[in-house]
Order: sequence, then structure tokens, then C-alpha cells
Amino acid sequence: MFKGHMRILTRILVAALTVAAVAWLPDLAASGSTGATTDLGLGTLLAEGSFLAYVVAFGGGVLTSLTPCVYPLIPITVSIFGAREASSRRHAMALSGLYVLGIAITYSALGVGAALTGKAFGSVMQNPLVIGGVALVFATMAASMFGAFELQLPPSVQARLQAVGGAGYLGALGMGLVAGVIAAPCTGPVLAAALAFVATKGSVAFGVGIMFAYAMGLGLLFFLIGAFSVSLPKSGPWMDTVKSVFGVALLAAAGVFLKDSLPALQPIFLASRTAALAAAGLAGAGVLLGAFSGSFHGPALHKLAKGAGVALVVGGIVYASGAASARARVRGEHLAWHFHQDEMAAIAQARAQGKPVIIDFWADWCTACKELDKTAWADPRVQAAAGRFVTLKMDGTHDTDAFQKVFDKYAVVGMPTVVFIDSAGREVPQRITGAVEAEEMLKYLESVDRTCSPAIACVTRW
Repeated sequence: MFKGHMRILTRILVAALTVAAVAWLPDLAASGSTGATTDLGLGTLLAEGSFLAYVVAFGGGVLTSLTPCVYPLIPITVSIFGAREASSRRHAMALSGLYVLGIAITYSALGVGAALTGKAFGSVMQNPLVIGGVALVFATMAASMFGAFELQLPPSVQARLQAVGGAGYLGALGMGLVAGVIAAPCTGPVLAAALAFVATKGSVAFGVGIMFAYAMGLGLLFFLIGAFSVSLPKSGPWMDTVKSVFGVALLAAAGVFLKDSLPALQPIFLASRTAALAAAGLAGAGVLLGAFSGSFHGPALHKLAKGAGVALVVGGIVYASGAASARARVRGEHLAWHFHQDEMAAIAQARAQGKPVIIDFWADWCTACKELDKTAWADPRVQAAAGRFVTLKMDGTHDTDAFQKVFDKYAVVGMPTVVFIDSAGREVPQRITGAVEAEEMLKYLESVDRTCSPAIACVTRW
């Protein structure tokens, strides 16, 4: 009797905490940045050739690993390299080290590709088709967490791998390669700044070095988790609950990725507090139905209750995330952007009025672009300072010929990229290639008409 009451009270408490967390999500997301949302000055350090660029790249990777977008990789690390595969702490460290090495190889390959092709892969990795693939991977892993199948190689493949060093070691390396792809849409402005510079510089060795440093920072958290999770109990009711939590988190991540890649869904997400509270209430009801504590292996009624609970929690989280984006858009509407692809019309207007120009290369599926909208363009101080500019958003959501023409004209290598043209028609050398904070954006805006001095060559745009 006592244990039954405790389970009920625990479920009610978890439901209340879930309601509070989901209800707070739009305010948290709309209030400012989370994690590595600026390039940490990496672009400037790279341009100066400073060795500190490698340190900053490593630190940016560490900060990226602390953002919620990367959290779905944690259950993979725990369940495969710690609580299941590793037989000792040394074994766990070896597996985790190879896992991180796989991540580093993936990002080093991105650096090589950017150097050889002159294109930053950040925009490619935010392509709707790629994001859809990532969402499918998340959903598949969630199904595994709920017990649909075990994440393991077929016996015949395991037997072959054991002949060349063991399924665990090569499997850890392979999972790291995949993890690098999964985490790519989350990696933000530090990676964007690095890839943009590498693409411009065209140095393969430099691309490998800077991306390897970034990946080592990104993988540090997963190395520590994998190395020390070996001491966790191997099984039991607690593990079923943990797997359910991770499964819900993975499904929610898949939903958020799909939401961001489907612009047609935006109108259903409302910025009002009532909408966020309703989403939180649904998530809390899902917890009470057994999203975290029920099972898909019991009676049919229990399966139905758990399925409904999981759907409600995931739906509440995804809707709250959409409400956060809607709130950020509302805050950014005070800036009079020209949403079109007629760059020449904007230039003509600026020339006639003697105004400087802001050109923001943007796409609706670009996570870092939306982060820039939230952290800088939505700030009232930035909006006031930008009032003296002609402001143009070049929308690359559908990658039309008109957009590609302007994209190539300004030699843009990835999004977001913000180009500044002073009131004399000269493009200033400094660009923004990531989600910067409002204070940094203000410095750019205030210095535009003072940057092009006789000592600095600026490209004439009109």
C-alpha cells in the first residue's frame, strides 16, 4: 500500500515538474541565447591567424555539447559504451575514446570538404532532407529505448568484427561517425564561423586541424559519460524509467527538427502564454498516463495509456518549442525587413536615400539564422540602431535562381551571413557568420560608416 502511494505521489510530482518546465520553455528560449550561440570571437581569431583559435574552437565544442539539442546522444553513450558493453573502467574509456574519435573524423571530413569545395557545410547539414534523416534516426533510437529492438549488430557481422579487434571497438568508432552527423544540425555559430573561414582559406590541413579541435571539445562530455557510466547498475526498473525518459527526449528532438524544417507548420504555433500553458498541461497529463513509468510490454490497456502519454508529452514539448519560435518572431517584427530577393531594388533605395544597407542571408530551415533573429534582431536597441539602414533579408529557404545569383555575387559560403554596406556604397570587410548577441551586433552597426578608411580596401557595391 505504502509503495503504491509513493509511486502515485512520485508520478504527480514528476508531472508537476514537467508542466513547469514545458510552460517555462517559451520564455527561456525567447529571453536570449542558450549554449554556444555566438562564434566566441572565433572568426576574428581565425582571420588574425591566432593559435587561440584552436582553443576557442575546443571551448565552442564543449559549450555545444551542453545545449539541449545534443542531449539525445547521451542515452546512446550510456547504454552502449557504459551500462551494457564495457566490462571495466579501462574498457569503457577505450570505447568512449574511439566514439569521440569517430565524431572528430566526421568533423575533420567537413573541414576537408569545405576547404576543397569552397562551400561551408553548415547550410548543407541544415537542409530539410538532412534534418528529416536525422529526425528518422532519432525516432528509430527512441523505438529502441521503448524496447522495440536492441541496438546491436547482426551476429554474422559481430563475428567478422571480432576477428579484427572486436565488435565493441569498431562499433564504438562507427557510432561516433554517425553521432557526428546527428549532432551537426545543433552545432551552431562556432562551427559555422570555422567552416566559413576554412572554405575561404582553402587549406585542407587547416580545415582538419580546426575541426578536430572543435570535435574534441564536443566529444569531451560524451567521453566522461561513457567512461564513468560503467559503474551504473546494469538493469532493473530504474533503467526502464531512464530509457522511457530518453525515448521521449529522442522523439521530442525528432519533432522539433521536423517542425523547423517544415515552414508550413509555423501558423499553428501561437506566441501567446495561454498556448504555452496548454502545451504544458498536455505534457503533464502525458506523464500521469505513464509516459515515463508505463510499459509497452504489458496488457493492451497499459500499452494504450503509455502510447497516449508519450504522444502528449512529445506533442507538448514540440508545441512549446514552436511557441518559443513564434514569440521570437513577434519580437523581431518591429524591424522593417524587406523579405524579397530583389537586392538591386534595396541597393537603389539605399543609394537614393544615402543610407547604409544590411543584407541578412537567411533561410527558414536554418537554426542558427533563427537564433540570430532571437539574440540580436529582436533586441530593441538593435532595432533602433538598424533604423538608419535599408534592411534586406535574402530568403534562401527554397534556393531560387535569384537567391543563388546574389549568394554568389557576395561570395557567401553559408548561412547565416550578414553583409554590411556603408552609406557610400562600399561593403565593409567584417561580416557576421553566426548568431551573435545584441551587444556585438550593436558594435557592428555603429562602426559601419567608419570602417572604410583609405587604409582599408572596401568593395564598391554602387
